[in-house]
Amino acid sequence: MIKRKLNSRFGFFLLLTLLLWVKNLFAYFVDFDLRLDNALQVFILLINPIATTMLFLSIFLFIRRTKAAYITGYLIYLLLSLLLFANVVYYQEFTDFLTIDTILGAGKVASGLGESAIRLFKPHDVLYFLDCIVVLAVLLLKKIPLDIRPVRAKFAFSVTIASLLFLSGNIILAETSRPGLLTRTFSRDYLVKYLGINAYTVYDGVKTYQVSQIRAQASPNDMEVLAEKLKQHPKEKNPETFGIAKDKNIIYVHLESAHQFLIDYKLKDENGVEHEVMPFVNSLYHSNSSFSFDNFYHQVSAGKTSDAETLLENSLFGLNQGSLFSQLGGKNTFNAAPSILDQKLGYTTAAFHGNAGNFWNRNETYKKFGYQHFFDASYYKLNDANSFQYGLHDKPFFQQSVKYLEHLQQPFYAKFLAVSNHYPFSELPEAENGFPKVNTGDSTIDGYFATANYTDTAIKEFFDYLKASGLYENSMIVLYGDHYGISDSRIEDTKELFGKEDWTTFDTMQAQKVPMIIHIPGQEKGGINHTYGGQVDVLPTLLNMIGYDSDNLMLLGHDMLSPNKEELVAFRNGNFVTKDYSYHKGDIYDNQTGELLNFSRPEVLEEAKELKKKVDEQLAASDQINNGDLLRFYYDSDLSPVKTEQFNYKNSVKTLNGIEKQLGDQSTSVFSKNGQRSTEELYKTKSYKEYANETDK
Repeated sequence: MIKRKLNSRFGFFLLLTLLLWVKNLFAYFVDFDLRLDNALQVFILLINPIATTMLFLSIFLFIRRTKAAYITGYLIYLLLSLLLFANVVYYQEFTDFLTIDTILGAGKVASGLGESAIRLFKPHDVLYFLDCIVVLAVLLLKKIPLDIRPVRAKFAFSVTIASLLFLSGNIILAETSRPGLLTRTFSRDYLVKYLGINAYTVYDGVKTYQVSQIRAQASPNDMEVLAEKLKQHPKEKNPETFGIAKDKNIIYVHLESAHQFLIDYKLKDENGVEHEVMPFVNSLYHSNSSFSFDNFYHQVSAGKTSDAETLLENSLFGLNQGSLFSQLGGKNTFNAAPSILDQKLGYTTAAFHGNAGNFWNRNETYKKFGYQHFFDASYYKLNDANSFQYGLHDKPFFQQSVKYLEHLQQPFYAKFLAVSNHYPFSELPEAENGFPKVNTGDSTIDGYFATANYTDTAIKEFFDYLKASGLYENSMIVLYGDHYGISDSRIEDTKELFGKEDWTTFDTMQAQKVPMIIHIPGQEKGGINHTYGGQVDVLPTLLNMIGYDSDNLMLLGHDMLSPNKEELVAFRNGNFVTKDYSYHKGDIYDNQTGELLNFSRPEVLEEAKELKKKVDEQLAASDQINNGDLLRFYYDSDLSPVKTEQFNYKNSVKTLNGIEKQLGDQSTSVFSKNGQRSTEELYKTKSYKEYANETDK
């Protein structure tokens, strides 16, 4: 009887439904970290894959032709398996779920992923497709006979209706457990926990469409209303630091995947000998010529490095879904730092990155930001020995950048995107190996401190060049961490390195701190600042330090050196940090002790609700500006729209040489000031092993 049922079309439907249900549950309990607080949540989690799986698979029950029905059923089953698996892989790296924008923008970020993507796979991942292979095999070998009898339309319709009723019941249960799930802003893990991957993806698709309509419907009045709200926020300047770096070059040095805990950290090797991970960066951090921040947080989402660039150069957040660079970077109007400095202060602007220009859609986004020059991988000599899947390693990257940097007219704004300290933290050239690795039990992060040490040495060599070439004294150098290096799902494995027996949610939030160092040679007003801030605050801070009044700009951040800065740091997922406590999905932790305050300090809960409103308003304002492209309607900035057609990133060398010849004796480039001679020979670099041999001697 059972065999006969399984050999029917409906039996095939039930088999595929069962297999997908099992795979979803496997993902929930093995690969996803979905916190279950009560029995109702467990029950909802167990049933939520069923309704949508039945709904999608019921499509093939309406098809009367035998082969077409079975092929359609199998393809739907395969696509749902692919969607689940894609979310599993994505979650392993981002601790988040795929969005429609991320899927649509995948082509923009695919370049350079290579082996890194393969390293995300785990041995048990094969289970997500093993059944697909088996089902296909038994179909082709006719171990499951094809039922030539079509399913009655009335019965197929009944299955569809039953699926919809099941889904409605699921939603009702979800709303009972979590009121406002579909109308208020919750994290994506809530949607998956209550509705499942399939329903979440459909819901996200609907929301994505709604966002696209916002852009189409946006009007100048929207910008006026928002601008009026933002102008009500006080932005007092610090008279002691306003204009402190006036007319200086601005050099950004990107500390890829750097956590704040790298600062001053000493790693013990197997013999108990301590090794300082980032000695040079530490020296800058503690210098009186540096304005360093020890409570500075990254605020990125899935856009990671590109989100950090959005935040630092626009004082706007990245998107809640996907990457702004990939989705809107080539379309929107921006009031970005390169455009401001070029139009208002006459800066030359350039970005340096030893990877493909289309990675994160930079070659289009940088034009909209106002970058005059972009030196991507096409300008560098890459080979198997000096590069990996994310581009040129840091030492050759900085060294090869000199021949372009020396031709920039001063003052200039230059951004250097170093990449060696990038996941999977194991790709250093042979001659650079030697710094101790750790044994956390997770091989993907065991080399993290070694690659960070390599980046530190590369930065020291770059600073030595700046000093030798004469650039150092006339520059403000900003070193910043872009995002976490060790993801939330892995970071618990580092607890023993920091002397912790347990790792809590509070510890994970603290790990979102990244370095922020503004180094101004010759200054003595610096030091370590304990103000709580984030990447959205960098642009207003920088503009005030160079003496540019930014009150007429649409900046969501605040000067971190301002005496009245509100110390409220919003995260893209709605969590936040203040100088007193950290808020995570309704839980509040004391910043000094890490203690959960929900029950002992009810008054803090009330205060947190008000701050949560401010956080939501700040994120909503950013989304409104970005999704509606509202800056196209903003004229008070007195900035002209960027004419992207004037930028040709393939001819930057020719352009810079032409400017030098045209200016003649008035040229301010390092090359011109060095008597028309290159300063490349001033750049000195050695391998880790060469430094080690010198130390041994």
